[in-house]
Amino acid sequence: MNSRAVTAPSPRRRAGIPVNLVALALLLPLLGACGFNTIPTNEERAKAAWSEVLNQYQRRADLIPNLVETVKGYAAHEREVLEAVVEARARATQTRVPADLLQDPAAFQAFQENQAALTGALSRLLAVVENYPDLKANQNFLALQAQLEGTENRIAVARRDYIEAVRVYNTSLRTFPSMIWAWLWFTDNEPFQNFTISEDRMETPKVDFGNRG
Repeated sequence: MNSRAVTAPSPRRRAGIPVNLVALALLLPLLGACGFNTIPTNEERAKAAWSEVLNQYQRRADLIPNLVETVKGYAAHEREVLEAVVEARARATQTRVPADLLQDPAAFQAFQENQAALTGALSRLLAVVENYPDLKANQNFLALQAQLEGTENRIAVARRDYIEAVRVYNTSLRTFPSMIWAWLWFTDNEPFQNFTISEDRMETPKVDFGNRG
Protein backbone atom coordinates (compact mmCIF):
# COMPACT_ATOMS: atom_id res chain seq x y z
CA MET A 1 0.00 0.00 0.00
CA ASN A 2 1.46 3.27 -1.16
CA SER A 3 1.34 6.11 1.24
CA ARG A 4 1.67 9.71 0.17
CA ALA A 5 4.00 11.73 2.26
CA VAL A 6 2.45 14.79 3.80
CA THR A 7 4.80 17.72 3.63
CA ALA A 8 4.42 20.20 6.41
CA PRO A 9 4.14 23.82 5.29
CA SER A 10 7.40 25.69 5.35
CA PRO A 11 7.69 27.89 8.44
CA ARG A 12 8.64 30.73 6.09
CA ARG A 13 5.49 30.26 3.97
CA ARG A 14 3.32 29.77 7.00
CA ALA A 15 4.56 32.93 8.57
CA GLY A 16 5.02 34.90 5.35
CA ILE A 17 1.73 36.79 5.20
CA PRO A 18 1.55 37.72 8.88
CA VAL A 19 5.15 38.90 8.85
CA ASN A 20 4.48 41.07 5.81
CA LEU A 21 1.42 42.55 7.41
CA VAL A 22 3.29 43.25 10.59
CA ALA A 23 6.11 44.85 8.61
CA LEU A 24 3.61 47.03 6.75
CA ALA A 25 1.90 48.02 9.97
CA LEU A 26 5.25 49.03 11.40
CA LEU A 27 6.30 50.85 8.24
CA LEU A 28 3.29 53.15 7.96
CA PRO A 29 3.83 55.03 11.22
CA LEU A 30 7.54 55.09 10.45
CA LEU A 31 6.82 56.83 7.15
CA GLY A 32 4.66 59.33 8.98
CA ALA A 33 7.34 59.93 11.58
CA CYS A 34 9.87 60.51 8.81
CA GLY A 35 7.76 63.26 7.27
CA PHE A 36 6.05 61.35 4.45
CA ASN A 37 2.72 63.08 5.14
CA THR A 38 4.20 66.50 5.81
CA ILE A 39 4.24 67.75 2.23
CA PRO A 40 0.68 66.72 1.22
CA THR A 41 -0.69 67.95 4.55
CA ASN A 42 0.97 71.35 4.20
CA GLU A 43 -0.06 71.56 0.56
CA GLU A 44 -3.73 71.04 1.42
CA ARG A 45 -3.56 73.64 4.18
CA ALA A 46 -2.07 76.17 1.77
CA LYS A 47 -4.76 75.43 -0.82
CA ALA A 48 -7.48 75.81 1.80
CA ALA A 49 -6.00 79.14 2.88
CA TRP A 50 -5.95 80.29 -0.75
CA SER A 51 -9.61 79.36 -1.16
CA GLU A 52 -10.40 81.65 1.77
CA VAL A 53 -8.42 84.48 0.14
CA LEU A 54 -10.48 84.06 -3.03
CA ASN A 55 -13.72 83.95 -1.06
CA GLN A 56 -12.98 87.23 0.69
CA TYR A 57 -11.90 89.00 -2.50
CA GLN A 58 -15.11 87.80 -4.15
CA ARG A 59 -17.12 89.08 -1.19
CA ARG A 60 -15.55 92.50 -1.73
CA ALA A 61 -16.32 92.38 -5.44
CA ASP A 62 -19.95 91.54 -4.68
CA LEU A 63 -20.31 94.70 -2.56
CA ILE A 64 -19.01 97.05 -5.24
CA PRO A 65 -22.05 97.30 -7.58
CA ASN A 66 -24.32 98.50 -4.77
CA LEU A 67 -21.61 100.82 -3.49
CA VAL A 68 -21.16 102.39 -6.92
CA GLU A 69 -24.90 102.84 -7.41
CA THR A 70 -25.27 104.46 -4.00
CA VAL A 71 -22.42 106.89 -4.63
CA LYS A 72 -23.76 107.62 -8.10
CA GLY A 73 -27.04 108.78 -6.57
CA TYR A 74 -25.22 111.62 -4.79
CA ALA A 75 -22.16 112.15 -6.97
CA ALA A 76 -23.16 111.23 -10.50
CA HIS A 77 -20.71 113.72 -11.99
CA GLU A 78 -17.78 111.78 -10.44
CA ARG A 79 -17.97 109.67 -13.56
CA GLU A 80 -14.26 109.03 -14.00
CA VAL A 81 -13.81 107.69 -10.48
CA LEU A 82 -16.93 105.52 -10.67
CA GLU A 83 -15.97 104.05 -14.04
CA ALA A 84 -12.48 103.28 -12.77
CA VAL A 85 -13.96 101.20 -9.95
CA VAL A 86 -16.29 99.32 -12.30
CA GLU A 87 -13.48 98.58 -14.76
CA ALA A 88 -11.07 97.53 -12.03
CA ARG A 89 -13.69 95.20 -10.57
CA ALA A 90 -14.25 93.61 -13.98
CA ARG A 91 -10.54 92.91 -14.41
CA ALA A 92 -10.16 91.59 -10.88
CA THR A 93 -13.07 89.17 -11.16
CA GLN A 94 -11.92 87.91 -14.55
CA THR A 95 -8.49 86.97 -13.23
CA ARG A 96 -8.82 83.75 -11.30
CA VAL A 97 -6.05 81.64 -9.83
CA PRO A 98 -7.36 78.20 -8.87
CA ALA A 99 -5.25 76.19 -6.45
CA ASP A 100 -3.62 74.21 -9.25
CA LEU A 101 -2.14 77.45 -10.63
CA LEU A 102 -0.47 78.58 -7.43
CA GLN A 103 2.83 77.44 -8.92
CA ASP A 104 2.40 79.82 -11.87
CA PRO A 105 4.25 83.12 -11.20
CA ALA A 106 2.63 84.95 -14.13
CA ALA A 107 -0.93 84.02 -13.13
CA PHE A 108 -0.32 84.92 -9.50
CA GLN A 109 1.29 88.24 -10.43
CA ALA A 110 -1.65 89.15 -12.67
CA PHE A 111 -4.03 88.35 -9.83
CA GLN A 112 -2.10 90.56 -7.41
CA GLU A 113 -1.90 93.45 -9.85
CA ASN A 114 -5.61 93.39 -10.64
CA GLN A 115 -6.62 93.18 -6.99
CA ALA A 116 -4.22 96.01 -6.16
CA ALA A 117 -5.72 98.11 -8.97
CA LEU A 118 -9.20 97.51 -7.57
CA THR A 119 -8.01 98.47 -4.10
CA GLY A 120 -6.58 101.70 -5.47
CA ALA A 121 -9.77 102.52 -7.36
CA LEU A 122 -11.84 101.89 -4.23
CA SER A 123 -9.56 104.12 -2.17
CA ARG A 124 -10.03 106.97 -4.64
CA LEU A 125 -13.80 106.48 -4.60
CA LEU A 126 -13.91 106.54 -0.82
CA ALA A 127 -11.79 109.68 -0.80
CA VAL A 128 -14.34 111.37 -3.08
CA VAL A 129 -17.12 110.50 -0.63
CA GLU A 130 -15.52 112.88 1.87
CA ASN A 131 -16.83 115.74 -0.26
CA TYR A 132 -20.48 114.66 0.07
CA PRO A 133 -21.84 114.93 3.65
CA ASP A 134 -25.31 113.78 2.61
CA LEU A 135 -23.84 110.63 1.08
CA LYS A 136 -21.80 109.94 4.20
CA ALA A 137 -25.03 110.13 6.23
CA ASN A 138 -27.00 107.85 3.91
CA GLN A 139 -28.05 104.68 5.75
CA ASN A 140 -27.54 102.42 2.76
CA PHE A 141 -24.06 103.81 2.26
CA LEU A 142 -23.24 103.42 5.96
CA ALA A 143 -24.30 99.77 5.82
CA LEU A 144 -22.18 99.16 2.71
CA GLN A 145 -19.29 101.00 4.33
CA ALA A 146 -19.46 98.74 7.39
CA GLN A 147 -19.61 95.63 5.22
CA LEU A 148 -16.68 96.80 3.12
CA GLU A 149 -14.63 97.60 6.20
CA GLY A 150 -15.32 94.16 7.63
CA THR A 151 -14.46 92.51 4.33
CA GLU A 152 -11.16 94.37 4.06
CA ASN A 153 -10.28 93.14 7.54
CA ARG A 154 -11.15 89.56 6.57
CA ILE A 155 -9.06 89.90 3.40
CA ALA A 156 -6.09 90.97 5.50
CA VAL A 157 -6.54 88.01 7.84
CA ALA A 158 -6.98 85.56 4.95
CA ARG A 159 -3.86 86.88 3.26
CA ARG A 160 -1.80 86.54 6.44
CA ASP A 161 -3.05 82.98 6.93
CA TYR A 162 -2.15 82.15 3.34
CA ILE A 163 1.31 83.73 3.65
CA GLU A 164 2.02 81.56 6.69
CA ALA A 165 0.57 78.38 5.16
CA VAL A 166 2.66 78.81 2.01
CA ARG A 167 5.76 79.56 4.06
CA VAL A 168 5.30 76.27 5.92
CA TYR A 169 4.58 74.32 2.72
CA ASN A 170 7.50 75.78 0.76
CA THR A 171 9.82 75.15 3.70
CA SER A 172 8.78 71.49 3.85
CA LEU A 173 9.92 71.06 0.24
CA ARG A 174 13.49 72.03 1.05
CA THR A 175 14.13 70.97 4.65
CA PHE A 176 14.98 67.60 6.17
CA PRO A 177 13.40 65.09 6.49
CA SER A 178 10.42 66.00 4.29
CA MET A 179 12.64 67.12 1.41
CA ILE A 180 13.68 63.47 0.98
CA TRP A 181 10.09 62.64 0.07
CA ALA A 182 10.00 65.64 -2.25
CA TRP A 183 12.90 64.11 -4.16
CA LEU A 184 11.69 60.51 -4.05
CA TRP A 185 7.90 60.72 -4.14
CA PHE A 186 6.38 64.19 -4.51
CA THR A 187 8.47 65.08 -7.53
CA ASP A 188 5.77 67.25 -9.12
CA ASN A 189 5.37 69.48 -6.08
CA GLU A 190 6.85 72.94 -6.48
CA PRO A 191 6.82 76.01 -4.23
CA PHE A 192 3.63 78.08 -4.23
CA GLN A 193 3.61 81.77 -5.08
CA ASN A 194 3.06 84.09 -2.16
CA PHE A 195 2.15 87.62 -1.16
CA THR A 196 4.74 89.74 0.57
CA ILE A 197 4.24 91.54 3.88
CA SER A 198 4.77 94.94 2.23
CA GLU A 199 2.10 94.23 -0.38
CA ASP A 200 -0.27 93.08 2.34
CA ARG A 201 0.13 96.42 4.10
CA MET A 202 -0.07 98.56 0.97
CA GLU A 203 -3.23 97.00 -0.38
CA THR A 204 -5.55 97.74 2.54
CA PRO A 205 -7.71 100.76 1.67
CA LYS A 206 -8.90 103.13 4.35
CA VAL A 207 -12.65 102.91 4.88
CA ASP A 208 -13.06 104.92 8.09
CA PHE A 209 -14.79 108.30 7.64
CA GLY A 210 -14.63 109.26 11.30
CA ASN A 211 -18.02 110.33 12.66
CA ARG A 212 -20.64 108.42 10.71
CA GLY A 213 -23.54 110.27 12.18
